[in-house]
Amino acid sequence: MSKKVIAILRGDYIGPEIMEAGLTVLKAASADSNFQYQTIDYPFGGEAIDKYGDPLPQQTIEGCKQADAVLLSAIGGPKWDNASKRPEKGLLEIRNRLGLFSNIRPTKVDPNLSRFSPVKQEVLDNTDFVIVRELTSGIYFGTPRKQNSQDALDTSTYTVQEIKRILKIGFDMSMRRRKHVTVVDKANVLATSRLWRKVTEEFKQEYPEVTVDYCYVDAAAMKIITHPTSFDVLITANLFGDILSDEASVLTGSLGTIPSMSAGTTGPNLYEPIHGSAPDIAGKGIADPISMIQSIEMMLRESFDESYIADKIAEAVQKTIEEGITTPDIGGTATTQEVTTNIVKNLKG
Repeated sequence: MSKKVIAILRGDYIGPEIMEAGLTVLKAASADSNFQYQTIDYPFGGEAIDKYGDPLPQQTIEGCKQADAVLLSAIGGPKWDNASKRPEKGLLEIRNRLGLFSNIRPTKVDPNLSRFSPVKQEVLDNTDFVIVRELTSGIYFGTPRKQNSQDALDTSTYTVQEIKRILKIGFDMSMRRRKHVTVVDKANVLATSRLWRKVTEEFKQEYPEVTVDYCYVDAAAMKIITHPTSFDVLITANLFGDILSDEASVLTGSLGTIPSMSAGTTGPNLYEPIHGSAPDIAGKGIADPISMIQSIEMMLRESFDESYIADKIAEAVQKTIEEGITTPDIGGTATTQEVTTNIVKNLKG
């Protein structure tokens, strides 16, 4: 079996700390398996700006294109606030260069952490849904756009092909879950949303086993808080997905536990935690590594079909949380290293 190549983008501030934790867990989890891999580091984000004056150097683009998956840690921070090219621009660009048009963010509430959520436990019980967000079209990228002292203009545009390809990502995911898709839109007022519904009505014929319904974005925002268990897979446009996925993240009790995946159809998928680079705790050894570790778990499932190893990691993380070995963001006193060491112990154990 040939070795899989994983491109490593270590990130800024706490980024390298949690990446190291994740790679330690990956090494331990795959030690007795047939899964063979190699990691190759590439400069990215603030680190790349410092070295090359660009958050996404050409060598990083080429390396990521040739990889089987890309692991990215948190990037950015105040050091580069006044840089001509900010680290976040590199993230937008790498998504574009790799053809990543969808972002998949799971929301699954751990009963051991639900006390940290602002939502009541009886509402949260059994919450497990995924938001599939279109990443490269819609109002963030539409033209024309303008701003002057008197008015401003943004344009939202979607094509049938752009809608179909994001629907395929979401419907395929639903087939591995509970076979229920909710398309979130604003079809009562937006022409683009009406096109989404028209395309979905035709597309769903290819998935007769999947139950499909529609929900206006304002109603979806309410139901995520009041009835989160009513959702399985939500598919939505760029702007709506940006807002709803951040709203959904508070259900879990901590951003430090949530992974995400950006996917396309040609290049490698990109996996990353959803939280930022946390400059305030960088170097203190208390960053929560779980979101990075669960991003690796997601990578093993989605890019490498290594569900057995992924399940081992999930169980080891769960046991560590149950044992109360957690960082301060979720009520514990453990360090990053102690959490990582305990997860590795549970993998062996």
